[in-house]
Amino acid sequence: MFDLKLYENIVRSFVVNSVAGIDFKFWGFVLVLCVLAAIIVIMPETYYISRILGFLRTLGKTLSGMKKGEKTGYEAFEEIIDAADLLYDAKQDIFYYKTDAWQRNMGYCRLYDEAAAPLGMIVDCEPICFEYGGKRWLIEFWKGQYDLVTGCEIGIYTTDEPDLKISDIFEGTFYHCAKDEDMLFMSCSLKKKGKVLFRRQGKSWWLTGFKLGEFSEPSDLTVDFIITLKDAQMKNAFIQGLMDAGYQKGEFFAAGNRVALTFAQTHTPQPVTRTKETDKIIQKKNELLCKMYKEATKGYDNLPDKLNAIEKEAPYLYDKLLNMGIPRQLFDSYVKIKDHVK
Repeated sequence: MFDLKLYENIVRSFVVNSVAGIDFKFWGFVLVLCVLAAIIVIMPETYYISRILGFLRTLGKTLSGMKKGEKTGYEAFEEIIDAADLLYDAKQDIFYYKTDAWQRNMGYCRLYDEAAAPLGMIVDCEPICFEYGGKRWLIEFWKGQYDLVTGCEIGIYTTDEPDLKISDIFEGTFYHCAKDEDMLFMSCSLKKKGKVLFRRQGKSWWLTGFKLGEFSEPSDLTVDFIITLKDAQMKNAFIQGLMDAGYQKGEFFAAGNRVALTFAQTHTPQPVTRTKETDKIIQKKNELLCKMYKEATKGYDNLPDKLNAIEKEAPYLYDKLLNMGIPRQLFDSYVKIKDHVK
């Protein structure tokens, strides 16, 4: 029987150790074995998904004695979104984070992007840096597969402090999440192969959206962003940041204090934890999770019933739902650097 969680842990270990300098030839051989094993157990897909779900149902019954009573679909729904500071848009069937979500206390540094792939998130990132109003600013875009969801983000961060230099841990800029007075009005439209998955807009420091059970390769996704900057000076500084990152005239458009662009291909270096080999195996796992979700929820047309079905039939996926989007493990490195942050 295929142990998905063990497989996921092997993948995560492979990514981390490869980057840390373990013999790549040896781990490359392990990678090949993992891919072959995945192909063997996953194909034919429908049969093995049913077998996996059967195993998870049995596991759920075994663990049921550990739970204090049955939850209704609505209770499960509330538990998931409240615990994660998520909100749900029923019309578009997407999740998104509250303005004052717990992530606002974590700030941003490059270590977070490096931690994404080992945690199952194969996401393109695009940091745009510029200076304005006596501070250094970062406006960053993200799009891709966040484990069990397809999504996108745009975040605003600032600092007036010097770069951190922490031996053997991190050397670089640590940004704080933008304060209320520095929030900007932004909009985003996420498309997959030209088809709109969802749209979002609002004044915020972090605009997000996640489509549960949707599997995508980052290269299949584009995001149309429109950002309203504070004034002409800030707009010009942001445009210069775009050009410094590699964007050419014609790839973005300005009207008044607004700048519009389509995030399709990355122009900046991606995290070293993103490699062709590791992306492939992690995405295979992500695709399987999404297929398992759709298999377990077919026949249900509303989210509470889907969540109830997942809790009963696929408890492993239910645990995944509790950490959908941006997991707390992404910020483990903050513990190591927080004493150096002012």
